[in-house]
Amino acid sequence: MKKYSIGIDLGGTKILIALVERESGRVIECIKKKTKKDKGPKNITRKMIEGIEELLGNISSDEIYSIGIGSAGQIDRENGIILAAPNLDCYGLQIKKILNSHFDVPVFVGNDVEVAAIGEQKFGAGKGYNDFVCIFVGTGVGSAIVKDGKIIRGATGTAGEIGHMIVDLNGRQCACGGHGCLEAYASRSAIERRIEGALKKGRKSCILEYLETGKSITSSMIQKSIEREDELVLQYVTEASEYLSGGIASIINFINPELVILGGGLIEAVDYFYEKTIKKARTKSLPIPAEKIKFSKAKLGDYSGVIGAALLQNSKHSV
Repeated sequence: MKKYSIGIDLGGTKILIALVERESGRVIECIKKKTKKDKGPKNITRKMIEGIEELLGNISSDEIYSIGIGSAGQIDRENGIILAAPNLDCYGLQIKKILNSHFDVPVFVGNDVEVAAIGEQKFGAGKGYNDFVCIFVGTGVGSAIVKDGKIIRGATGTAGEIGHMIVDLNGRQCACGGHGCLEAYASRSAIERRIEGALKKGRKSCILEYLETGKSITSSMIQKSIEREDELVLQYVTEASEYLSGGIASIINFINPELVILGGGLIEAVDYFYEKTIKKARTKSLPIPAEKIKFSKAKLGDYSGVIGAALLQNSKHSV
């Protein structure tokens, strides 16, 4: 019996590769690797292949049902291609074809937050809900919309790109090439850029005590600085929460979901950011939906993506 699948969560800073028991959603073993997108797509695929091989070393390949991948960016699900993922610097990456050349099991590909939504409805915070929105905040800001128990993908399969809602017509440049996108204001990367810019101008912050030369600011560094009530970090985290809450309020007003699930590295690590965001989102929404809306953190935490990816079956899979 093929009781396991391999789920892969391909994000802007890290790749999680897990052996998942399909029926229970239990993660048997998980491997974490740094994405290092600056080394190119070949390096990313090499790391994925190495991680899969490491997991298969502990189990018979006859027990593996599939390999599922949740990737940031816009996806051709039918052909298993990452069409455009600026935060990965991947364009036209035929990930299904590459993995099929190494492993004799079906390979399925979906958007990273889409598969997280699949995991959360099956085994996490979305269980029992038919209408919800999943929003993950990390390197970028992504989301997935579940309506009547099914993911809404839209005409070109790119529905749910909350990170590319325009919040400032003449605003900051986004990784997608546009200007004024929510992602350029509310992601961890956006907070990082704001903090780094202020530090270069001579502002003081305790985050320097955690920051190694040449390294990026992480969510855990942000949390440690907030615990010390660092003025600079609090300023930019609060600013990001204001933008994100506005984006969420717009979604609540437009789609009217029962529930908004928030996940991703920044949400998981920084309680202040999560609490500030949901409080402001409720006050910015229209009164009637604001009264009814529920908020929750992703209950599967870091494993939302790998569990959801392991449950992928085909390009038309819905929760």
